[in-house]
Amino acid sequence: MEKIAILHTNDIHSHFENWPKIKRYLIDEKRKLEEKGYFVLTVDLGDALDRSHPLTEATDGRANIELLNQIGYDAATIGNNEGLTNSHEQLNHLYDDANFDVILANILDAETLQLPSWGKEKKTIKTPQGNIIDIFGLTAPYQSTYKLVGWKPIDDQVKIEELLDKNTNDSVKVLLSHLGVTQDRLIAQKFPQFNVIIGSHTHHLFEHGENDNQSLLAAAGKYGFYVGEILLEVDNNKVLSKSASVVEVASLPELDGDEEFINGLEDKGEKLLSESKVAMIDHDIDNGLRGKPEIVSLFLDAMKKKAHTKVSVVNNGLFLSPLKKGVINKNDLHQILPHSMHVTKTSLVGADIWRLVMEMQKNWKFLIQFPQKGMGFRGKFFGQLNYDGIEVDENNNVYFDGELVDFNKTYEIALLDHYIFIPFFPTVAIKGQNNILYDQTLRDLFADYLSDKFPLE
Repeated sequence: MEKIAILHTNDIHSHFENWPKIKRYLIDEKRKLEEKGYFVLTVDLGDALDRSHPLTEATDGRANIELLNQIGYDAATIGNNEGLTNSHEQLNHLYDDANFDVILANILDAETLQLPSWGKEKKTIKTPQGNIIDIFGLTAPYQSTYKLVGWKPIDDQVKIEELLDKNTNDSVKVLLSHLGVTQDRLIAQKFPQFNVIIGSHTHHLFEHGENDNQSLLAAAGKYGFYVGEILLEVDNNKVLSKSASVVEVASLPELDGDEEFINGLEDKGEKLLSESKVAMIDHDIDNGLRGKPEIVSLFLDAMKKKAHTKVSVVNNGLFLSPLKKGVINKNDLHQILPHSMHVTKTSLVGADIWRLVMEMQKNWKFLIQFPQKGMGFRGKFFGQLNYDGIEVDENNNVYFDGELVDFNKTYEIALLDHYIFIPFFPTVAIKGQNNILYDQTLRDLFADYLSDKFPLE
């Protein structure tokens, strides 16, 4: 009988404030477990990076990989932040210097229809006592967005069938899942061959694991608040016992130098971004959750120019701070617009334009102070909705670029891709023909706009 331990992290999202403790714990805990006779593996479940941190933005995530390299991970899979906030080229080089294997079976290069060179369909490990561990990795297959950056996602249920058909050998099967808790439970019911499913993506926490059918489900929350540990007893590739637990990182000791290290990462990122000058403005440009501050008016115009439309809509909460008079650099714009979001050019017939505006008119007061997080948004509150080119009269007649909306005519409007995914404006997702302009984040789009409108001297 062999004792095997798996240490796991997930969804750190560039929360480097927890990294010094995580690093010490993973290294120390592996040593302690090995002293107790365990064979130890360490894995990460993806979304290790998030471009809301300036160092991640400045290095396209390569700084995150340098930190992961300090641990000695045996395997990792990717999350949507690695896969969808990097360009095709950036992701192809993200793991150039990684000292761990990236396990990912369900994302193919859209041109070659092959696994990317940096990924492996599975990793097989032979333990000191001759047991076999097969590690598989799957990520959430966002069909509408992966194709925009040159990847072909494969449905996880289809891919699992294929993987298991090809992998009939007797082994301990571990799935690194960046699919979310609902999918993990479904997989446990449909595919009991997996002994362990380590979950992520939905930021769920299983403090003591969850036994589902014949699988042990484990998950360690988000942002590095917890680190997970799985203990197995295995004999001749048969799992005799299995358990899962987590340790709360806040309970771990803080050492001298931790705060300096954390601040240093942020300072380094800000310094790198600040080297890229964008524009020169001769006055302060205000922001705010209510009203129509100047930064919102400028951005609405930038959206129209990007999408080549006559109308745009945006929410004030997007802008986290004002722009100060003087030279504007990419660090300024990153602080204001840290979101992983894009402009969308949406086509709707007039009847649906009217319905969309009515949804916005109905919800706008509620949304001003609505705490919003996720689906690309990295701010605090949604804020007031503002239109450029839309007017509504007291009888709920809608005017598009000065003309009463014709219910049978097709219109084009510039929105955010965020609006496709949030529940407040269902018309966008249900009726809109949405062309996400994925080549630029909002801060890059705004940088181009400001550089034209307020050129550097």
